Amino acid sequence: MAWRWAAASEIGTSHIRNGVRLQDAYAVSMVRDDCIFAIVSDGAGSAEFSSFGAWLVCRSLTVRFRDWLRENPDLPNDEIIVEWIDEIRDRIAATADRRKTTSRQFAATLAAVVSTPDETLTLHIGDSAVVGRRNEEWDVLCWPENGEYASTTFFVTDDPEPRFNIARYTREHDAFALFSDGVGDLALSHSKQTASPQFFTPMLRPVDNAQSVGRLPELSAKLRRYLASPAICERTDDDKTLILISGG
Repeated sequence: MAWRWAAASEIGTSHIRNGVRLQDAYAVSMVRDDCIFAIVSDGAGSAEFSSFGAWLVCRSLTVRFRDWLRENPDLPNDEIIVEWIDEIRDRIAATADRRKTTSRQFAATLAAVVSTPDETLTLHIGDSAVVGRRNEEWDVLCWPENGEYASTTFFVTDDPEPRFNIARYTREHDAFALFSDGVGDLALSHSKQTASPQFFTPMLRPVDNAQSVGRLPELSAKLRRYLASPAICERTDDDKTLILISGG
């Protein structure tokens, strides 16, 4: 597969007003010529060190999947992946102890996809999301989950354990999009719980048509400008992260 992608994060206007740094993080890695891994993590706005928590989630899982897939032809089973999440939680707890604070101060969500020629795997905690394109239609692979109240969600650091979802699909999707909740209102129909083709189809077209393989720097820069545009910031004041992946 000739995987290529554009990706960007942009700080929310509310964070700028309040002097808060960007709390989203993301990573994309083409592990082999035929395998890609991507992840988005959104740090909790109320948590002091959530930007570090989001970075640690992205970094740790990228390294784990990259190392695994370099040595194994198949994806890891669910038990191994749960062990990796536990390792991240342990690292956060140790860091929190050194800083004399709690793991909750590193709270972050998780939405990830890894796709091989035979299988697609998604990982999900919280209100970020993953969608995939199949036969020109868009499927929601990970729907955003909220907590008891609309403004709350689930985090990797939740006690006693996170609300962690793993799903496996036969390889049918030729494109994916991952995004934090700052993009969700733009890209999803919450009443129908569907992905908006009016949003995703034109957004993916430049990535589909790109001649290069791997990260597309110019399209990534354009995507960041789009996320920072007044038209988008008028609709959401949260941090915004969007990854657009095409294997067409």
